[in-house]
Amino acid sequence: MSFLEKLDWRYATKKFDSSRKISPENLAKILEAIRKTPTGYGVMPFRVLVISNDELRAKLKAASWNQNQIDTSSELLVFVANTDLQKMADEFFVELSGGDATKREALAGYEGSARDFLANIPASEHLRLVSEQAYIGLGFGLAAAAELEIDSCPMSGFDPKAYQEILGLPENEVPVALLPIGYRAETETPYPKFRLSNETLFKFIK
Repeated sequence: MSFLEKLDWRYATKKFDSSRKISPENLAKILEAIRKTPTGYGVMPFRVLVISNDELRAKLKAASWNQNQIDTSSELLVFVANTDLQKMADEFFVELSGGDATKREALAGYEGSARDFLANIPASEHLRLVSEQAYIGLGFGLAAAAELEIDSCPMSGFDPKAYQEILGLPENEVPVALLPIGYRAETETPYPKFRLSNETLFKFIK
């Protein structure tokens, strides 16, 4: 199948086969696709928790209105947005420079521009900004899974505060989206897929 055919093949899987697990090699490919996500200034103001622990997922399921995908998927990816933008910039530039002071100095222009941009964003907008960036990562992960013919289900139906408490996250680290990944159960019949027509969705301005 072509990439577009695989996007037609995929759907939001509601029932996973809990006996089937994603291979470490394929999981690594999905995570690598997420790592390649483009973000503002490249700072990547989110992290991804890869959860396979059954006991922990049982607790998270209760905070997700008992949706089955949480504990029947092979892995549960939790996208966590960090609203402490300057801290995220610190981590990014330390890693980018490899801790080398000379390299860090050479990056001064880039770093200064990024920090100025982040500093001018009102605190009330931080969560919105980083959530948008995290959703780009989710999209990359979803597409990579489809390319590998691995099922997924993007989800926002959960209690972020409860997730923070269960996962022991600080106030500035907010779960914003979930991506359970695995293999569909043979008993599941997906709903017919519908998308808007090109004429409705796209407007060409020449």
